[in-house]
Amino acid sequence: WDFSLDPVRHLGDADGAATLTAFTARTVAAAIDALGQPGRILATGGGRHNPVLMRMMGEAMGVQPEPVEAVGWRGDLLEAEAFAWLAARVAAGLPTSLPSTTGVARPVSGGRLAHPKA
Repeated sequence: WDFSLDPVRHLGDADGAATLTAFTARTVAAAIDALGQPGRILATGGGRHNPVLMRMMGEAMGVQPEPVEAVGWRGDLLEAEAFAWLAARVAAGLPTSLPSTTGVARPVSGGRLAHPKA
């Protein structure tokens, strides 16, 4: 799918922000629904600091998301840590996706390292 701001370009700042927040909440809810309804949802990233987004996601999903700090994780660092973990796996020639975690047919690597030219 392509994403375009055209449908909200005519809106003022407040209406545009509200519309995009609702769009985000419903998109997250649709993705989670496609995977199956979990009993608990943990949120990371900057959006977890947005009480309106968190409320809207809870309403759309029927389960109120909790910030990852609820289980002792560092929400402001989690994404960077995940990418570092993935990069370390790629650098070591190890798979980044396994049948037991993502359902792939066999363990596979999810990327490659790029080295800047000097």
